[in-house]
Amino acid sequence: MEETIPFKNLHSREYQGHKKKVHSVAWNCTGTKLASGSVDQTARIWLIEQHGHGKVKDIELKGHTDSVDQLCWDPKHADLIATASGDKTVRLWDARSGKCTQQAELSGENINITYKPDGTHIAVGNRDDELTILDVRKFKPIHRRKFSYEVNEIAWNMTGEMFFLTTGNGTVEVLAYPALRPLDTLMAHTAGCYCIAIDPIGRYFAVGSADSLVSLWDISEMLCVRTFTKLEWPVRTISFNHTGEYIASASEDLFIDISNVQTGRTVHQIPCRAAMNSVEWNPKHNLLAYAGDDKNKYQADEGVFRIFGFESA
Repeated sequence: MEETIPFKNLHSREYQGHKKKVHSVAWNCTGTKLASGSVDQTARIWLIEQHGHGKVKDIELKGHTDSVDQLCWDPKHADLIATASGDKTVRLWDARSGKCTQQAELSGENINITYKPDGTHIAVGNRDDELTILDVRKFKPIHRRKFSYEVNEIAWNMTGEMFFLTTGNGTVEVLAYPALRPLDTLMAHTAGCYCIAIDPIGRYFAVGSADSLVSLWDISEMLCVRTFTKLEWPVRTISFNHTGEYIASASEDLFIDISNVQTGRTVHQIPCRAAMNSVEWNPKHNLLAYAGDDKNKYQADEGVFRIFGFESA
């Protein structure tokens, strides 16, 4: 079973709205809305139709006073979204009204945010390698932990019993949740591990590294089953598609690699004009959102993101 999607017939559409570069893109749980977070201190919510027709409506989420570096949707609620910013706050928004409903002031510049799969907790990582866990209902910190090593990205497994940290030492630290007790240290790469993605089927997780490799791990055995070797620069962002069949990865290479998870072979490459910051597949359809450091001809930030996967008209 090679090629099941006719990638060759698909194209990308561009979405403009931000004034500076887009750092993060994320789909809601129903795959109907996309959020983008930007250096321009705002996030935007876009209503995306599966076939990409019609005028695109977007709502601006205003309130942060520094770059919105990462955002994530409530896994159980299609209209609630959390944003992490360099202004030391984490905010919860209602995507229908564009209003901020909750806000927590934390200790440092936030660069990472992720929801526990049941929607009850949010984990936030900052530039000082400190992890804060927030209770979503009270929107108050319930755990704080400072690590002695560089922590790059964070994720829960599907059941929420394990918590992963990718580190600057080339390891993935696996902690039991909620105790945050160390379970395992995986020697994953020869250079810093930057990003992590959990396969939606729950079999694997993938890790992207500064050594330009993406490693695929069997989650039950904690063993590396294969590596993806197409990129030549540090891997900044990775994402599994909704069936777990494909993985997208991107870096400063001028393409996004899409590989078959089972064979490790590249099935498509999406050309891009700049280093990529964020790739994320839609949870229901084969639509891949991506955003990077695109500049216009005057060398100013374009503030765009694109979505690949629309059929040619």
